[in-house]
Amino acid sequence: MKISIKQFAFMLCFSVAAMQPTSAENISIATGGTGGVYYPIGGGIASVLSKKVEGMEATAEVTGGSVDNLKLIDGDPSYIGLAMADASQDAYKGENKFDGHKVPLRTLMILYPNRMHVVTVEGRDINSIADLKGKHISTGSPGSATEVMAFRMLEAAGLDKDKDVDRERLGVAESVNGVKDNKIDAFFWVGGLPTSAVTDLANTPGTTLKMIDNADLVPAMNKKYGNLYVQDTIPKSTYRGMKTDNQQATVMNLLVASEKMSDETAYNIVKTIFESRDELIAVHKDTAQFKLEKQKASATPIPFHPGAIKYFEERGFSIK
Repeated sequence: MKISIKQFAFMLCFSVAAMQPTSAENISIATGGTGGVYYPIGGGIASVLSKKVEGMEATAEVTGGSVDNLKLIDGDPSYIGLAMADASQDAYKGENKFDGHKVPLRTLMILYPNRMHVVTVEGRDINSIADLKGKHISTGSPGSATEVMAFRMLEAAGLDKDKDVDRERLGVAESVNGVKDNKIDAFFWVGGLPTSAVTDLANTPGTTLKMIDNADLVPAMNKKYGNLYVQDTIPKSTYRGMKTDNQQATVMNLLVASEKMSDETAYNIVKTIFESRDELIAVHKDTAQFKLEKQKASATPIPFHPGAIKYFEERGFSIK
């Protein structure tokens, strides 16, 4: 069969096009500051997704934290983010820092509990949240859920965040440096265990870490904002210098995405994370708490993504 030059050129172009690799799917993982736990975990997730999901290239981004992450996800299906349940609820409902603008979120998976650290050192005359009155403190970076929870905690303790404390807005690493340099007296930080920056402060020569109890404020916080917080404990073995277990408030961490993310992408992300737990545990031990039995609708204020539900059901777990 004879073919024309024009037909041959068309067939050649088609063959060359077919040989070209398909374009990669770029996924950005919004994490937090380098001194916290979100960043190393996000980096670990990026690594396994890039290595194991064909055609996917994932990168972890340093951010201010949960609030910034939720704003990045807003309308952009190429982002996934680690975020606390309270900030996620605000975004989903369009409340507080998201006032008037609802973010179309979906939960990919329940991650691990985030512990409220209220941190000072011996010699600052601080024994309770009420003792923060008149002190120079940090309530977390502006784009973080630490700030959201710190404000709610101060409110529950009867303190005005703008009038009763001299407030800085620092990330955890900057807060630690502030305490070391006597520029602040205490700071709030919500993170996993252990948090490297807090470990650094605890191991500073001539310094004795002091963790302030705050679990008693949970009922007042839940009464106003919903059942997002639980009374929990940071064991005294977590950080050097702790004399007793720290009674504190805990909120769950979520991995969230836009509702516009495709079911296939969501499925691949969740499947790969659960099938790569050993590699992720080597990055940070809090990832050992990524468990299928924790994936329940009652554990998140945000509906699950259909792609995530598909994977859980394949594994025999109902999220109802």
